[in-house]
Amino acid sequence: MATTGARSSRPGSSAIRASIHYYCPVLAYALNQLHIKLANRQAGRGMALAEGNGVVVFSEEQEALVLKSWALMKKDSANLGLRFFLKIFEIAPSAKQMFSFLRDSDVPLEKNPKLKTHAMSVFVMTCEAAAQLRKAGKVTVRETTLKRLGATHFKYGVADGHFEVTGYALLETIKEALPADMWSLEMKNAWSEAYNQLVAAIKQEMKPAA
Repeated sequence: MATTGARSSRPGSSAIRASIHYYCPVLAYALNQLHIKLANRQAGRGMALAEGNGVVVFSEEQEALVLKSWALMKKDSANLGLRFFLKIFEIAPSAKQMFSFLRDSDVPLEKNPKLKTHAMSVFVMTCEAAAQLRKAGKVTVRETTLKRLGATHFKYGVADGHFEVTGYALLETIKEALPADMWSLEMKNAWSEAYNQLVAAIKQEMKPAA
């Protein structure tokens, strides 16, 4: 394909295009999140805005979708947790450097026992917090765990982009785990909102360890 001299000489243009193509799923996720927020704002309702007393509003419909899907996934949480983290590392390979047990390991990711344990723990914690969100009116992760998560995320410089990658990987894992006729925009939005609430709780604790 013919190109002009100016276009072909543009520094880093191919690398930029490759990077955009590689990360477009995450960009799509971020844009979808923005679309959801704008649509709800225009409709005069927030999907999970905090009331004056700080209680999270999570609708009965959202709760039902999360509970129904989590009931199907729970028995395979070890496998799904691992798939969840493999998706994260597929999108953002550098994220592996945030885990001490992966930095100098020659063990393939899918066979790393420490990763399997950690991945299942995070996946279960995320899903259980989502399942309890409406009943409890807040994220039901123990305060000590939230503080530890916040301090760890702060230590390793976790930013919004990392949370977006993780959110996208979570939704894709859930989508693939459920029957095709169960996955819907409503299901996606329910899990997305529950995840966003967990992220918000973690961000509040992102400070140096005491």
